[in-house]
Amino acid sequence: MPIPKNYPSPVRMSAKEKAFDQLQRWIIDGTLEPGEKLNDSELAEALGISRTPIREALQLLEVQGFVETFPGRETRITQIKKTDVLKVYPPLASLQALAAAEASKIITSEQAEELRTINQKYDEAIKSGQPFKAMTYDEHFHQFILEIADNPYIDRFSLILQLHMRRFKYIFLNNDLTLKSDSVNEHNALINALIDHNAQLAADTMSQNWLRPMNEVYQLLK
Repeated sequence: MPIPKNYPSPVRMSAKEKAFDQLQRWIIDGTLEPGEKLNDSELAEALGISRTPIREALQLLEVQGFVETFPGRETRITQIKKTDVLKVYPPLASLQALAAAEASKIITSEQAEELRTINQKYDEAIKSGQPFKAMTYDEHFHQFILEIADNPYIDRFSLILQLHMRRFKYIFLNNDLTLKSDSVNEHNALINALIDHNAQLAADTMSQNWLRPMNEVYQLLK
């Protein structure tokens, strides 16, 4: 189980929070690979903490669906199954659509302008061939809409699904996924719907933005 030596260590976090945050990052970015067996002693040594917070962090990660534990035997990183794409996209699309509808009721012109700025940077990253940077701007765009909607329940449940989605994205990028401008255009249409305070159109456009690439993603997964 190769573990990075020089990773950025968060400050002012409890041992459990530190373990949870770092392990989650390693799982999402593929440092800890799907199906890999975890050794709590090795992880504790790598993170400079005791085994107890490691075990507590693994329990939280199991609730999120990132690890699976076989009592008395072992703990492993969950596999990414091709069919998971068809299970993650629809509920995430529904939550994001609800957020868009709520945001359309209260969005300000300043917030709409900020969304346009983020989308412009997203477009520039795609055109300049920087997929990781583009992915960051895309996530920022959707997260900002969640912030505008100001509903912690939508935000909380959406976050877990987005983390699983991020795992998929790292696989796509390893498969040389070519980012297209379709999403940029949908973002612009979504911003217009938000400005017009058209909740239904905002929800429909947001849903399309998530569901359109679902089949492409499904085909890309090995």
